[in-house]
Amino acid sequence: MSALPLAGTKPATPSTPAVVSRARALAFVQRSLWWLASVGTFVAIWEFCWWQGLADPLMLPPPHMFLANLPEQFKFFDPAGARSLEEDGGGFLSVLAVMAWTSMRVVLGLALGFVGAVAVGLAIRYFPVFGKLTLPTLTLLTPISPVAWLPVAIFIFGIGNVPAIFLVFISVFFIIVLSTLSQIDAVPAPYLHVAHIMGANKHQLFRHVILPTILPSLFVTLRLNLFAAWMVVLIAEAVGVGSGLGQIVMMARNTFNASLVFFTMTLIGLLGFAFDRGLLWVQQRVLWWVGPSAAIGK
Repeated sequence: MSALPLAGTKPATPSTPAVVSRARALAFVQRSLWWLASVGTFVAIWEFCWWQGLADPLMLPPPHMFLANLPEQFKFFDPAGARSLEEDGGGFLSVLAVMAWTSMRVVLGLALGFVGAVAVGLAIRYFPVFGKLTLPTLTLLTPISPVAWLPVAIFIFGIGNVPAIFLVFISVFFIIVLSTLSQIDAVPAPYLHVAHIMGANKHQLFRHVILPTILPSLFVTLRLNLFAAWMVVLIAEAVGVGSGLGQIVMMARNTFNASLVFFTMTLIGLLGFAFDRGLLWVQQRVLWWVGPSAAIGK
């Protein structure tokens, strides 16, 4: 005889793949609508200030102005940074190429900084002599702003892509090294005791206990420093590279072209948002054992 459900209760609905997919799609639509509402409110306030005469269109042109003539904005974009202002060149593909070069510098700098910082942090804790030799120097260098490293990068690497990549590397390296040390020291002692009882050696302890424990926090640290990396790469492009979105902003400032400034800022904001979403996606795929509540900024 089958059991009847209690009065006032509803039978549990099995979570089929279709139901899960529908729930995810609904959550995505809701997030997208809230994102559009947020951006739309900001744009509406900006346009209202212009309409009321509170925002000078020469200094703070509203979106309908700096987005009105895109071909005029496109002509300033050149991946090599060598186009004259009198030339007509530049197009949508040139804009994509400039964005791609800037993105490449950010990706390489972040990847090298993250991997190198985690490796150095682990080496400091696993090899005491190495740690005693390097930790004081790393602690001394950490407070130095990445921008202060720009002349050093130019002296060593010259003008080109490497100084920008190096500055992005510096902007995350020292912070993640110290974060790695802090996370290793914060690994719960019961985890280590259980691993020792089960006969884990040093390599197994690192691979199966320490690394899975510290990676979630390190990814959060990386995401928090992503926007700092973007600020640094734009400064490097304006001074030490001579091309990229940072160079476009500098050229717009020198020519007092407010429309080009805000158009380029829009591209930078969209790229930064896309990078944050992409890093969150990587975090969710790499840290498959961590629940969604561990990922901030969803």
